[in-house]
Amino acid sequence: MTTSDRIAYDACPLCASTDFSALRKGDGSRHPLYLQATAGGGKLSPLIRWCTCRACGHVFTDGYFTDAAFARLAGFVNPGQIVGADFERQRPIAARMIEKVLPLAADGIWLDVGFGNGALLMTAREYGFEAVGCDLRPAAVTALQNAGIEAHLSDIAALRLPRPCRVISMADVLEHLPYPKTGLQAAHERLEDGGILLLSMPNSDAPAWQLLDRQNANPY
Repeated sequence: MTTSDRIAYDACPLCASTDFSALRKGDGSRHPLYLQATAGGGKLSPLIRWCTCRACGHVFTDGYFTDAAFARLAGFVNPGQIVGADFERQRPIAARMIEKVLPLAADGIWLDVGFGNGALLMTAREYGFEAVGCDLRPAAVTALQNAGIEAHLSDIAALRLPRPCRVISMADVLEHLPYPKTGLQAAHERLEDGGILLLSMPNSDAPAWQLLDRQNANPY
């Protein structure tokens, strides 16, 4: 079923169980990207309804954005996600991530999915990797291409590359995919044998998360 700007889930998007229930509601009406996306009368619900799966514990919104709603949101970006933003400060952060990978992989294609400000890819290229990015934000893809890095306007499931990747990174991306298992399967299919998958995502078990919850200040 479709509800205005979201397509409702009829089962858990991770394990496909139909045993899930409402968890809480969130209000995104003050978020800068919501304000930009709705400026001039654009319609986009600020209400976020979170659910939890009793079978696997996965937490997810009650639906995922329609193509039209996502396209509206993809036209805007947080300042820190603009390609090249604050690169000198982001570069050593990216380097620490890359150095965790180096004992396992030191060359080949490094594909960054949802590459944000591009710092990880630009730094990976300095380390000798063949940097490739894919993203669903047209302006970001163009900006990365203008920086001399191969970039594709595509999700990972539709991406076609001439050979498998040595490293695929999905930094704070997996939790945004309507069906995360599909994203993981696509990454596996695009890795060479012995390739490395680098993931990061919010952790609701972390003390920082729980502290923000108690303060009713959790931005997630």
